Amino acid sequence: MNAYRPESSRHSLCALSAAAPVAIGIAGLVVTLAVQAAGTNGLDAAAAAGAASPAPETHAVWSAFGLDRVAWLQTKVLGNPLWQYIASLLYVILAFYAAKLVDRIFQGALKSVTARTTTKFDDLLVELARGPVKVVVFVVLLHIGLHLFQWPDYANTFLSTGLKIVVACSLTYVAVRIVDLAMGEWQRRVEATQEALLDKQLFPVIRKSLKTFVVIVAILVTTQNLGVNVTGLLASLSIGGLAVGLAAQDTLSNLFGAVAVFVDKPFRVGDRVQLDNLDGTVEAIGLRSTRVRNLDGHLVTIPNRTVANAAITNISKRPNIKTVMNIGITYDTPPEKVQRALRILEDVYRGHPMTADVLLSFNKFADCSLNLLVIHWWNSTVYKDYLAGLQAMNLAIKERFDAEKIEFAFPTRTIYVKQEGTE
Repeated sequence: MNAYRPESSRHSLCALSAAAPVAIGIAGLVVTLAVQAAGTNGLDAAAAAGAASPAPETHAVWSAFGLDRVAWLQTKVLGNPLWQYIASLLYVILAFYAAKLVDRIFQGALKSVTARTTTKFDDLLVELARGPVKVVVFVVLLHIGLHLFQWPDYANTFLSTGLKIVVACSLTYVAVRIVDLAMGEWQRRVEATQEALLDKQLFPVIRKSLKTFVVIVAILVTTQNLGVNVTGLLASLSIGGLAVGLAAQDTLSNLFGAVAVFVDKPFRVGDRVQLDNLDGTVEAIGLRSTRVRNLDGHLVTIPNRTVANAAITNISKRPNIKTVMNIGITYDTPPEKVQRALRILEDVYRGHPMTADVLLSFNKFADCSLNLLVIHWWNSTVYKDYLAGLQAMNLAIKERFDAEKIEFAFPTRTIYVKQEGTE
């Protein structure tokens, strides 16, 4: 997909080299803020006052951008000085641009690696990670910046909960999109196979199931991290799931039957199958039932659990069509004409372009005829073409037999009447 381009890679490396010092500075800033936040949270007011020194004061002024020294910004708003709101806004802006910088460095580094590969999947993953990486970096930096100041308990709880939900949504989005990309890549690899019709119905089921599973796990993990005990919820869901499972036993058995059909693939849409006493063409394969059009033209709906447990004969999967015929000629036919009849059958049947193989034999003396056995294999499974071809060959045999004066036998009975002499 992507050929390796040395010129493009050199530009990417140059960009990375230029951005490296800035990235190191940002990383140092993040580490400093994190350490300062941890130190501030770990000390009480008295210990902080007793340990005051010029260096910590410099850090405190620097973390507030010097706004805490402006007199008119000391006005209290909702219990906090005005400069604290302005500093928090500056941290929001700083986190936004730092996240964009980290995203650019991240993209440049990974694109220089994926450019050397021949697949498209890694390029899609890199493109997918752009948004979530920016969101996660922004949230982490914003969390560090906002926790440098003292906020009311309700504000801390609101901010912490909101940031956790934002990160959880971003990671869940990435996981769901990865499922989409993986399923799309898998589907592209099997589209050219004969089972593509089944796969088109199977992949949406698998995709939706995996995405639902990812979302449920994400909700449970996020709820647990927010301090909610999910053990009781899981127990309730287990009991409810058991009740639903018992009530929907038939529906679930049909669903699992559909999964078995999709995975095992005994037939596909358009195949002619024999299922128990049913013979017909498969028209649709659903999650609950399979629809088969029988030879009389009626549409028969069969539950998938029945299909999964039945013995299925897939007539469309046979490599050819086999025909067994017994041709009888009369008993008064001389041996030379019997041999001539076998040669005519050989010429007509084996000479047809759609003949895969043919076996001929004068195999028995029947009650009313000399029996010529013909076993013919038609090199196709299209039944209309087979009937037309067989008819043409049989007409040719009739014409050749009539020309050679070879008579077909039919059931006859000879009655001898004995007449007694009259006195």
